[in-house]
Amino acid sequence: MDLFSRSWAALLAAVAALPGAEFGKPSGCRGWLVRDLVCHLVIDAQDVLITLATPASSAPTHNAVTYWAVSDTLPSGEDPLSALIVRLAAAYEDPALLKFHLDDVGSAAGRAADLADPGMRVSTQDMVLTAGDYLSAYVLEWTVHHLDLVAHVPSAAGPPAEGLARTRQMLEQIAGAAFPASFSDEDVLLVATGRRPPTEAETAALGTLAARLPLVLG
Repeated sequence: MDLFSRSWAALLAAVAALPGAEFGKPSGCRGWLVRDLVCHLVIDAQDVLITLATPASSAPTHNAVTYWAVSDTLPSGEDPLSALIVRLAAAYEDPALLKFHLDDVGSAAGRAADLADPGMRVSTQDMVLTAGDYLSAYVLEWTVHHLDLVAHVPSAAGPPAEGLARTRQMLEQIAGAAFPASFSDEDVLLVATGRRPPTEAETAALGTLAARLPLVLG
Protein backbone atom coordinates (compact mmCIF):
# COMPACT_ATOMS: atom_id res chain seq x y z
CA MET A 1 0.00 0.00 0.00
CA ASP A 2 2.81 2.41 0.90
CA LEU A 3 4.70 1.53 -2.27
CA PHE A 4 1.61 2.28 -4.34
CA SER A 5 1.43 5.73 -2.76
CA ARG A 6 5.14 6.46 -3.22
CA SER A 7 5.16 5.26 -6.83
CA TRP A 8 2.03 7.23 -7.71
CA ALA A 9 3.21 10.39 -5.94
CA ALA A 10 6.53 10.24 -7.80
CA LEU A 11 4.77 9.83 -11.16
CA LEU A 12 2.36 12.69 -10.47
CA ALA A 13 5.27 14.93 -9.43
CA ALA A 14 7.21 14.04 -12.60
CA VAL A 15 4.23 14.99 -14.79
CA ALA A 16 3.62 18.21 -12.85
CA ALA A 17 7.24 19.27 -13.40
CA LEU A 18 7.18 18.69 -17.16
CA PRO A 19 7.32 21.86 -19.31
CA GLY A 20 4.49 22.06 -21.82
CA ALA A 21 6.84 21.55 -24.77
CA GLU A 22 7.73 18.06 -23.52
CA PHE A 23 4.14 16.85 -24.01
CA GLY A 24 4.71 16.67 -27.76
CA LYS A 25 7.67 14.31 -27.46
CA PRO A 26 7.40 10.54 -27.96
CA SER A 27 6.81 8.40 -24.89
CA GLY A 28 8.04 4.89 -24.25
CA CYS A 29 4.58 3.58 -25.17
CA ARG A 30 4.51 2.55 -28.81
CA GLY A 31 2.46 5.03 -30.85
CA TRP A 32 1.88 7.48 -28.00
CA LEU A 33 3.25 10.93 -27.29
CA VAL A 34 3.85 12.06 -23.72
CA ARG A 35 0.47 13.83 -23.74
CA ASP A 36 -1.24 10.57 -24.74
CA LEU A 37 0.48 8.72 -21.92
CA VAL A 38 -0.58 11.39 -19.41
CA CYS A 39 -4.17 11.15 -20.67
CA HIS A 40 -3.98 7.39 -20.13
CA LEU A 41 -2.86 8.04 -16.55
CA VAL A 42 -6.05 10.07 -16.02
CA ILE A 43 -8.04 7.01 -17.09
CA ASP A 44 -5.92 4.82 -14.81
CA ALA A 45 -6.64 7.11 -11.87
CA GLN A 46 -10.35 6.91 -12.63
CA ASP A 47 -10.10 3.12 -12.71
CA VAL A 48 -8.49 3.12 -9.26
CA LEU A 49 -11.30 5.27 -7.88
CA ILE A 50 -13.98 3.10 -9.48
CA THR A 51 -12.44 -0.17 -8.32
CA LEU A 52 -11.94 0.96 -4.73
CA ALA A 53 -15.62 1.98 -4.72
CA THR A 54 -16.75 -1.42 -6.06
CA PRO A 55 -16.72 -3.88 -3.15
CA ALA A 56 -17.07 -7.61 -3.71
CA SER A 57 -18.49 -10.25 -1.39
CA SER A 58 -17.04 -13.34 -3.07
CA ALA A 59 -13.60 -14.83 -2.47
CA PRO A 60 -10.60 -13.35 -4.32
CA THR A 61 -9.95 -14.90 -7.72
CA HIS A 62 -6.71 -13.06 -8.50
CA ASN A 63 -3.73 -11.46 -6.79
CA ALA A 64 -1.24 -8.72 -7.69
CA VAL A 65 0.55 -11.00 -10.17
CA THR A 66 -2.33 -12.94 -11.72
CA TYR A 67 -4.18 -9.64 -12.22
CA TRP A 68 -2.06 -9.22 -15.35
CA ALA A 69 -3.04 -10.91 -18.60
CA VAL A 70 0.02 -11.66 -20.74
CA SER A 71 0.42 -11.80 -24.49
CA ASP A 72 3.41 -11.64 -26.82
CA THR A 73 1.96 -9.13 -29.27
CA LEU A 74 3.36 -5.63 -28.90
CA PRO A 75 0.75 -2.85 -29.11
CA SER A 76 0.75 -0.75 -32.25
CA GLY A 77 -1.03 2.23 -30.74
CA GLU A 78 -3.70 1.85 -33.42
CA ASP A 79 -6.31 -0.26 -31.61
CA PRO A 80 -9.63 1.49 -30.82
CA LEU A 81 -8.84 2.24 -27.17
CA SER A 82 -5.37 3.60 -27.93
CA ALA A 83 -6.81 5.72 -30.74
CA LEU A 84 -9.44 7.09 -28.36
CA ILE A 85 -6.74 8.08 -25.86
CA VAL A 86 -4.89 9.96 -28.61
CA ARG A 87 -8.04 11.89 -29.56
CA LEU A 88 -8.83 12.69 -25.93
CA ALA A 89 -5.30 13.93 -25.30
CA ALA A 90 -5.38 16.17 -28.36
CA ALA A 91 -8.68 17.67 -27.21
CA TYR A 92 -6.99 19.18 -24.15
CA GLU A 93 -4.86 21.40 -26.47
CA ASP A 94 -3.15 23.17 -23.56
CA PRO A 95 -0.90 20.77 -21.60
CA ALA A 96 -1.68 22.75 -18.45
CA LEU A 97 -5.30 21.55 -18.61
CA LEU A 98 -4.17 17.95 -18.90
CA LYS A 99 -1.75 18.38 -15.98
CA PHE A 100 -4.53 19.93 -13.91
CA HIS A 101 -6.94 17.07 -14.65
CA LEU A 102 -4.35 14.44 -13.76
CA ASP A 103 -3.46 16.22 -10.53
CA ASP A 104 -7.14 16.55 -9.63
CA VAL A 105 -8.20 12.96 -10.33
CA GLY A 106 -4.80 11.52 -9.42
CA SER A 107 -4.76 13.16 -6.00
CA ALA A 108 -8.24 11.76 -5.30
CA ALA A 109 -7.08 8.28 -6.32
CA GLY A 110 -4.08 8.58 -4.03
CA ARG A 111 -6.26 9.60 -1.09
CA ALA A 112 -8.69 6.75 -1.76
CA ALA A 113 -5.78 4.30 -1.77
CA ASP A 114 -4.44 5.67 1.50
CA LEU A 115 -7.86 5.23 3.13
CA ALA A 116 -8.56 1.75 1.74
CA ASP A 117 -8.56 -1.32 3.96
CA PRO A 118 -5.98 -3.63 2.36
CA GLY A 119 -8.10 -6.67 3.20
CA MET A 120 -11.24 -5.28 1.58
CA ARG A 121 -12.29 -7.24 -1.50
CA VAL A 122 -12.91 -5.29 -4.68
CA SER A 123 -14.12 -6.17 -8.17
CA THR A 124 -12.68 -5.10 -11.52
CA GLN A 125 -12.73 -6.61 -15.02
CA ASP A 126 -14.57 -9.72 -13.78
CA MET A 127 -11.87 -10.31 -11.15
CA VAL A 128 -12.04 -10.15 -7.37
CA LEU A 129 -8.92 -9.05 -5.46
CA THR A 130 -8.13 -7.64 -2.08
CA ALA A 131 -7.55 -3.89 -2.23
CA GLY A 132 -3.98 -4.52 -1.15
CA ASP A 133 -3.32 -6.86 -4.08
CA TYR A 134 -5.08 -4.54 -6.51
CA LEU A 135 -2.97 -1.57 -5.45
CA SER A 136 0.17 -3.71 -5.48
CA ALA A 137 -0.57 -4.62 -9.10
CA TYR A 138 -0.66 -0.92 -9.89
CA VAL A 139 2.90 -0.47 -8.63
CA LEU A 140 3.88 -2.24 -11.85
CA GLU A 141 1.60 0.04 -13.89
CA TRP A 142 2.95 3.24 -12.35
CA THR A 143 6.59 2.17 -12.55
CA VAL A 144 6.55 1.02 -16.17
CA HIS A 145 4.62 4.11 -17.26
CA HIS A 146 7.02 6.31 -15.31
CA LEU A 147 9.81 4.85 -17.45
CA ASP A 148 7.64 5.55 -20.51
CA LEU A 149 7.24 9.16 -19.41
CA VAL A 150 10.97 9.82 -19.13
CA ALA A 151 12.06 7.69 -22.12
CA HIS A 152 12.72 10.75 -24.30
CA VAL A 153 12.71 13.37 -21.56
CA PRO A 154 16.02 12.77 -19.77
CA SER A 155 15.61 15.87 -17.60
CA ALA A 156 12.58 14.34 -15.83
CA ALA A 157 12.98 12.40 -12.58
CA GLY A 158 12.60 8.64 -12.90
CA PRO A 159 10.63 6.18 -10.76
CA PRO A 160 11.64 5.29 -7.18
CA ALA A 161 14.21 2.50 -6.83
CA GLU A 162 11.90 0.47 -4.60
CA GLY A 163 9.19 0.57 -7.29
CA LEU A 164 11.66 -0.68 -9.89
CA ALA A 165 12.75 -3.51 -7.60
CA ARG A 166 9.20 -4.58 -6.77
CA THR A 167 8.16 -4.46 -10.44
CA ARG A 168 11.15 -6.65 -11.33
CA GLN A 169 9.97 -9.17 -8.74
CA MET A 170 6.46 -9.20 -10.20
CA LEU A 171 7.76 -9.61 -13.76
CA GLU A 172 9.89 -12.53 -12.61
CA GLN A 173 6.82 -14.12 -11.02
CA ILE A 174 4.85 -13.55 -14.22
CA ALA A 175 7.67 -15.02 -16.31
CA GLY A 176 8.23 -17.87 -13.87
CA ALA A 177 11.97 -17.25 -14.00
CA ALA A 178 14.56 -14.87 -12.63
CA PHE A 179 16.25 -12.38 -14.92
CA PRO A 180 20.06 -12.36 -14.91
CA ALA A 181 21.65 -10.56 -11.98
CA SER A 182 23.70 -8.56 -14.50
CA PHE A 183 20.50 -6.77 -15.59
CA SER A 184 19.60 -3.62 -13.69
CA ASP A 185 16.00 -3.38 -12.54
CA GLU A 186 15.32 -0.76 -15.23
CA ASP A 187 16.85 -2.98 -17.93
CA VAL A 188 14.63 -5.87 -16.83
CA LEU A 189 11.51 -3.72 -17.14
CA LEU A 190 12.43 -2.31 -20.55
CA VAL A 191 13.55 -5.60 -22.08
CA ALA A 192 10.88 -7.81 -20.50
CA THR A 193 8.02 -5.61 -21.68
CA GLY A 194 9.45 -5.10 -25.17
CA ARG A 195 10.22 -1.44 -24.74
CA ARG A 196 13.68 -2.09 -26.12
CA PRO A 197 15.24 -5.17 -27.68
CA PRO A 198 17.94 -6.98 -25.73
CA THR A 199 21.53 -6.62 -26.87
CA GLU A 200 23.38 -9.69 -28.11
CA ALA A 201 25.05 -10.04 -24.73
CA GLU A 202 21.71 -9.69 -22.92
CA THR A 203 20.10 -12.28 -25.20
CA ALA A 204 22.89 -14.72 -24.39
CA ALA A 205 22.51 -14.04 -20.66
CA LEU A 206 18.75 -14.56 -20.86
CA GLY A 207 19.16 -18.02 -22.34
CA THR A 208 15.85 -19.79 -22.97
CA LEU A 209 13.95 -16.94 -21.33
CA ALA A 210 14.75 -14.74 -24.34
CA ALA A 211 12.36 -16.75 -26.51
CA ARG A 212 9.47 -15.99 -24.14
CA LEU A 213 9.85 -12.23 -24.35
CA PRO A 214 8.32 -9.73 -24.57
CA LEU A 215 5.74 -9.99 -21.82
CA VAL A 216 2.98 -7.70 -23.04
CA LEU A 217 0.76 -6.96 -20.05
CA GLY A 218 -2.83 -5.93 -20.17
